[in-house]
Amino acid sequence: MLITVCSAKASPGVTVTALALAARWPTAEAVMVEADPSGGDLVARFRLSAHPGLVSLAAAARHDPAPGLLLTHSQQLPGGLRVVPGPVTAEQARGALDVLASRGIAALQPAARDPNLNVVVDVGRLDRTSPALPLVRSANAVLMLARPRADELSHLMGLLPMVPVWTAAPALVLIGSGYPRAEIERELRIPVLGVLPDDPRGARTMCGSAPGPGPDRSRLGRAVAALAGVLHREVEARMAQANGQKGAWPVPSSVLSSNGGGPR
Repeated sequence: MLITVCSAKASPGVTVTALALAARWPTAEAVMVEADPSGGDLVARFRLSAHPGLVSLAAAARHDPAPGLLLTHSQQLPGGLRVVPGPVTAEQARGALDVLASRGIAALQPAARDPNLNVVVDVGRLDRTSPALPLVRSANAVLMLARPRADELSHLMGLLPMVPVWTAAPALVLIGSGYPRAEIERELRIPVLGVLPDDPRGARTMCGSAPGPGPDRSRLGRAVAALAGVLHREVEARMAQANGQKGAWPVPSSVLSSNGGGPR
């Protein structure tokens, strides 16, 4: 399956959340693709080589979008997670995404259909001009991240009228404390799939920039594992629908509680 992670404003932790979701996915192998049009962070954070990555994937996809192409252009992080790092500069990132949008989505689709592989894509800040929109349109689920504060929610509210054009399966993930979840669901009319704690130490550990507890021991790691389980069940249920159509998310009965450290 293919999961995209995005935000409407600021930086509420899209890259960290995408990394953590891929690392904590409950079934099969996962690969994280950094497709942020503003440029990537993984190369600098983990001291990776620029190649292979998104640029080489786009170049190869022009000629032969073979089923194993995605993993061929990935690198392995110290913990074992496979990632396709994006280029540092926005110019290169947008160029690679333009190629993928026109000819290379087929490079991701076979991987996303593989029952033994899950693809989590960081598409950064989303707007109607983003070159990452074709990835959003082809996703099985779109997670929109926001802090439950007036400034970020107002930007999200401005984006929501366009979301049904891009996906029938959006869901909101809140980061940290602020407005109550029920109030946000009522006002925005979008399900809140989960609440993640504002855990700077856990985030730094996840990004490889500081020592600390492993993903299964940090507050962030535990909360993301629960979120990944909910997301996996919801997507599997939708994919199993007899008509095969992309239906809208129900508000899941198993929506995450905030005992991972988020708002109550």
